[in-house]
Amino acid sequence: MSTSTETTAVETTAVETTAVDTASEFDRDTAVTLRAPGVYDADLSAGWTIIQAVNGGYLLALLGRALGDHLPHPDPFTISAHYLTPSVPGPAVIRTETVRTGRTLSTGQASLFQYAEDGTEVERIRVLASYGDLDALSDDVRTTATPPAFAPIENCFSAADNPAPRIPGSSAIADRLDLRLDPACVGWAVGAPSGKGEMRAWFGLADGRAPDALSLLLTVDALPPTSFELGLKGWTPTVELTTHVRCRPAPGPLRVSITTRNLAGGFLEEDAEVWDSADRLVAQSRQLARAPRG
Repeated sequence: MSTSTETTAVETTAVETTAVDTASEFDRDTAVTLRAPGVYDADLSAGWTIIQAVNGGYLLALLGRALGDHLPHPDPFTISAHYLTPSVPGPAVIRTETVRTGRTLSTGQASLFQYAEDGTEVERIRVLASYGDLDALSDDVRTTATPPAFAPIENCFSAADNPAPRIPGSSAIADRLDLRLDPACVGWAVGAPSGKGEMRAWFGLADGRAPDALSLLLTVDALPPTSFELGLKGWTPTVELTTHVRCRPAPGPLRVSITTRNLAGGFLEEDAEVWDSADRLVAQSRQLARAPRG
């Protein structure tokens, strides 16, 4: 993969933009434009930032859209991302590559690059993913997993319920989401964290867009970090995030439960489950993140 602007200068001009629902902000902001075979242009929106960094789940969905266009199968089954350097709003280039194509699964990799001040490319994220067709899966389910206990959505807290004024630009992503946090997980917001590494919330997009396989890649990394309930404040950057999409979600709000069992050596893991309105486990993820430094 090239890391200089010389190669990009000779690549062909944009010829196709992936189809998106223009009524949805999420779809508009994850749109990618095919420049050349396997090469896509994108624009990272400032609307999905936390402080100045672009949210990792939004970035995963952006790369997921490019891979879904590049590979012969439509839906992400498993996608693992390594976050190499912080992404910032602005232009980006995504380069995709087919690793293997089979009858039911295809595997590909992708990297997202942005430009440094001297014009060279800086790799921000690298992912490896397997895609298939969720509609072709068997409906045989044998599981011991059960939906997490949640307070009713009308008894949960949204960003509008926080009495503290928000610093402009501190969390632009909050305006794009309809998050309703379980009362048991909001002690951090009033200076009384529970000490448990748990975060639970009802999840939807603020513009009402229905959930699908692609938006699940955002969902698993859109809640406040569990470190807040552990009494730690500050940025919790993702090092690696692996997501499994298990089935296509039913319309309606999702329930997201995230737990941390071990914070050690300055790093913590977050295990997420996403349940749909039909009480089905539709996505799972695990990420390794750097704990806030106090």
